Amino acid sequence: MTRAMAGSELRAFAPAKVNLALHVTGRQADGYHLLDSLVVFADMGDRLVLRRGAGAGIQVSGPQARGVPDGPDNLALRAALESGARDVAIMLEKHIPAGAGLGGGSTDAAAVLRVLGHWGMQHPDPLALGADLPVCMAARAARMSGIGERIVPLGGIPPLPAVLVNPGISLATATVFGAIAGAFAAPIGPVPGFSGVEDCARWLRHQRNDLEPAARARVPMIGDCLAALDANGALLARMSGSGASCFGLFATNEAAKQAAGTLAVQNPDWWVHAVTLGSADSSRLVQEPPTA
Repeated sequence: MTRAMAGSELRAFAPAKVNLALHVTGRQADGYHLLDSLVVFADMGDRLVLRRGAGAGIQVSGPQARGVPDGPDNLALRAALESGARDVAIMLEKHIPAGAGLGGGSTDAAAVLRVLGHWGMQHPDPLALGADLPVCMAARAARMSGIGERIVPLGGIPPLPAVLVNPGISLATATVFGAIAGAFAAPIGPVPGFSGVEDCARWLRHQRNDLEPAARARVPMIGDCLAALDANGALLARMSGSGASCFGLFATNEAAKQAAGTLAVQNPDWWVHAVTLGSADSSRLVQEPPTA
């Protein structure tokens, strides 16, 4: 789609972000932690509609709308306002749980910046809006390092059948990072190409999420989620981001769907989704609305 084709309304898809591995490698003098993380995106996420000439503001709906701010504290609206888009209305349909370690706020803000770019509008450095914004802008499998500013695309990540699980608990990122103490980790090291999901899971077992101990100390149910994924046949189960969401990799899409169904029945209060992880479908990221 060219900018000339873009009308007064555009739709955007904001895919959930998953950290396959996350090493905390240091801390700067200003307090920001240094990371080395492998990031992929799910084929599920939030949906947005942006309209020009409708007045600035945001309306939040959807199954995960509860607790999501509908004012200046919403990162998607902040992204628009800090870009100078004073007459753009945002309709946000939430499917990603808030405060879940799946990049919900960041991926929504990145979707807004992508749409503004299609309209030819300038926007601030994504990193100024949050550490996950640069990697969410491209929505591609990538290695993220530094404080989030260094992004290297990863071409050797195959489509990964997976199940995402959240126990219905939000967890503040700052709280988890604030509890990090002791020696920092070495970087992840070279990332090979993978022949399939089993090969990828086998390599990932030698990596970790350094935020998991601090997150589990605050939300012990993270351990229950990981155990449930293991019990239902996951090749690898790990927490994503700063929690409390976890993911399990499965041998096939059918195995992931079956496990998700079982987990949803066993734990009706949990948020459970079978997904495929990798790079987002670029054709879905910004779209014209359907014609009547």
